[in-house]
This record gives sequence, structure tokens and C-alpha cells, in this order.
Amino acid sequence: MNCAGVLGRSAGASALVVGDVCLDRWCRYDSALAEPSRETGIPRCAVVETEVTPGAAGTVAANLAALGARRVAVLGTIGRDGFGHELRLALARKRIQGDLLLASEALQTFTYTKLIRAETGVEDLPRIDFVNAAPLEPDLEERLVDRFLAVAAEFDIVIVADQAETAHGGVVTPKVREAVCRAAERYPDAVMLADSRARVQHFRNVIATPNEAEAAEACRQEFGTVDYGRLQRKIGGPALVVTAGARGAWLVDRAGCRLVATTAHGKAVDVCGAGDSLAAGLALALFAGENLDDALRFGIIVAGITVGKSGTGAATPEEVLAAAGSGLHASVR
Repeated sequence: MNCAGVLGRSAGASALVVGDVCLDRWCRYDSALAEPSRETGIPRCAVVETEVTPGAAGTVAANLAALGARRVAVLGTIGRDGFGHELRLALARKRIQGDLLLASEALQTFTYTKLIRAETGVEDLPRIDFVNAAPLEPDLEERLVDRFLAVAAEFDIVIVADQAETAHGGVVTPKVREAVCRAAERYPDAVMLADSRARVQHFRNVIATPNEAEAAEACRQEFGTVDYGRLQRKIGGPALVVTAGARGAWLVDRAGCRLVATTAHGKAVDVCGAGDSLAAGLALALFAGENLDDALRFGIIVAGITVGKSGTGAATPEEVLAAAGSGLHASVR
């Protein structure tokens, strides 16, 4: 595999990320300022600095953009609130198109607030997350499906980010998932990937990218035992990719099940978003014409770079070339 060739050929790609687009808020707090509230007596968490970045599906999109894809867009929902405004700005800063997002008064923008002690740089307090627990309104769901079907043919790559672990509240509803599966069948030349934390077994005709725990749970729900080959056949599509942490990732296709291993490991600073960066690298390499094994190797290199950064970082082409030359690969979760 020639990483320079992959990067050059994938620069013409257009990519759509469908799903749960999140605002990540990285809030540094000063513990010395945790004086009790005069009204309640409860100590405050005194945030002194905040950085915002696109999260969840936005992390996948940020990696695609950082690697040089010509066009990157996200399709999902946001609230008509301040966090929604911040998310649109954060996407624009990463060169990600947010015009396909649907805003609704009935939702709050999906937001992760991470509290990091300024003295240590460690996230050591419970997160404050803004989530939606109710089902999408039928009208909003229909608009999502219609918008996806209207634009799907414009993109070389479609990646689904189904982050919700609850029964309701996520963007990737059964109707949205079915629209993606129909599009994968209708546009066989497009690269279609799906990452789902709790429902991977319900996708069809795509390359699914769960981690080992997610794949094992999907197998148990469907078959009562862990069988990656059977899961791949049920989903269909060219392959199943099961990420395996520091060992690399399992590639399951018609040729069987094999581990595409990492060859060297840099220091992992933050594994959050490793699977997202692997999916972005894998998709771009497949678009560039690489076979499944080499495309997965490219994705592992990309993930290896991002886990060496704090937060949900993204890899640049220069970093990919340097990592490929040094043999630095990934721990992917």
C-alpha cells in the first residue's frame, strides 16, 4: 500500500456522514475556585476555558476533512438553541458543510460537556450531556429520509454514525436506516460504512465497523453465540470490520476472518474517537481503489495518529505519511 497514492486519489472524494452529530465542549475548570454557592452551599465547578469541536458523527466528518476529502457534509438534527449555533460554527471551522442539518424546536442539540481539571489536564468529574430521549417526531423523521434520498447520489462515500445506545433519541431510526440500506443497494459503486453501538445487526449491504464488544452483543442477540462470519453474512456488503483495540481489527469477508494487526504502537493519549478515525481512513482508501486489507491498514494508521492526541483529534496527510514511514500504527476501539 502506498499511502501517498491513497491520499492523492482520495482528495477528490465527496463524503456524507449521516447520524448523531454532536457538539463536544471541552471545559477546563479551576478547582481552587470551587467556593460554595451563597444561595445553596453547593461548591461550584468554575469553568475558566472552553473549547468546542464537532463530535460523534462530526468526529468522523472532521477526520475526512483533515485527510483532504474534497467535500464533506453531515446530515442529522440539531436544536434551535445556542449549542446548535456553536455546532454550526465548529463544523465550518473544520471545513464541513452543515447545510443538510435539520433544526427543530422540539430537540436540544446533542452535546457532551467534558469537565477537565486545569491543573492536571484530566477529565475527572461526571460529564454533563444534553441528550434527547424521546422518539423523533414523525415529520422530522420523514424530512430526514427525504433529504438523504435526495442527496445520496451526490456522494462517493456515505458513513452512518449511530451513536445512540437508548431505544429512542438517536437520528438513525429504523426508517433512516432502511433508507441507507436501500441506497447501498441502489449505488453499489459508492463506499457505504455503518458504525452502530447497539444495532449493527440491523444494517444491510454496508461495511459495518463495530468494536469487539458491540459485535459480540449483536451476535448473541441474533444467534445466541459469537460468530463474526455469520454476522457478516446477515449484514451483507463487502465485509465486516471489528475493531480490536491494540491488536488491530478483524476483517471478515468471503475469504474468511483474519486479524489485520498493528505493527507498532505509539503512546495512546486518548482513545476516544479511534473507531471514527479508522472508519474515515478505511472509507477514503476504499474510494482510492485499495483492496479491503490495505484499506483497513490505512485506517489503522489514521487511528494510530488520532489516539496520540488529546480529545477527538484528526490526522493530517503529513502525519499519515510520517507514521507510515515510521511503522506507527494504531490501537483502535
